[in-house]
Amino acid sequence: MAAIPFRKLHDEWMKDAEYRKEYELAGPRMELAMTLAAARRKAGLTQAELAARMKTSQAAVARMESGREEPNWGTITRYARAIGAHPVLTLEAAE
Repeated sequence: MAAIPFRKLHDEWMKDAEYRKEYELAGPRMELAMTLAAARRKAGLTQAELAARMKTSQAAVARMESGREEPNWGTITRYARAIGAHPVLTLEAAE
């Protein structure tokens, strides 16, 4: 069975008003979580290695990367520094 790309599923699910409403509430948090995880992997670090650099627990990193916990700006900055990056904030026009 071939895998279906998430983007294709997401586009289809966005046609459903209830899914769209929930996504709009959780979407930015999940986008941040996926961005953090992708940046860590690109830096070649495990969650445990990143946690050690941040002086926190692997479980705390996992919560951030799962979207269950929305980190504050200070935590995002610590995360970025630990992977050799810096955070950038952009604002986009509402649709």
